Amino acid sequence: MLVHVKNVLTAEEVAYCRGVLESAEWGDGKATAGQQSAKAKHNLQIPQKSPQCRELGELVLRALGRNPTFTSAALPLRVFPPLFNRYDTGMYFDAHVDNAIRPEPETGYRIRTDVSSTLFLTPPEDYDGGELVIRDTYGEHSVKLPAGDLVLYPSTSLHSVKLITRGSRWASFFWTQSMVKDDGKRTLMYEFDQAIIEIRKSLPDSHEGVLGVTGTYHNLLRQWAEL
Repeated sequence: MLVHVKNVLTAEEVAYCRGVLESAEWGDGKATAGQQSAKAKHNLQIPQKSPQCRELGELVLRALGRNPTFTSAALPLRVFPPLFNRYDTGMYFDAHVDNAIRPEPETGYRIRTDVSSTLFLTPPEDYDGGELVIRDTYGEHSVKLPAGDLVLYPSTSLHSVKLITRGSRWASFFWTQSMVKDDGKRTLMYEFDQAIIEIRKSLPDSHEGVLGVTGTYHNLLRQWAEL
């Protein structure tokens, strides 16, 4: 399941993030890549333990917490502390699959990567190339979103970032361990939740139909969730 989550960050938050990143020290993006991915990765990244990464990571986590679409699609149990990267002209990331398990930098606690997310921080008109390309059974999906918008997709997906031919693309990226690790079941829960939202627009919450579908949603989540 690939989901476009709009307006995760406000325009003011995007501007603040970019201001902080302007003054940050950037290093080689290979620092957080696995052995195989490091050979395919050609970008820059601010250090994972830097004060800028921690501050902006907290900002992103707060924004995710207030976004119902992200919650509905990811069903988050744990979110890996957000990281920040940039692709300047000539940079790219060849096709790869994200590591299945990632240790948190502070606690060492391991997170299973069920859902990958990219939060765009640069307007698409400011750069050429740099599309995130995600492959699934339906083919390739090219993603280039407005600043402040996020795309989430299964971490099992083969994906890449196309060569930047003009400008610079800045983004936050992170992984989520979902309460429902199976992507097929998670997709059903997301579609079910979206249907409930539509039903509630025309029927009161006290209606038997609304109570029935809402109850079934939570009973399915209770059956499938791993905590």
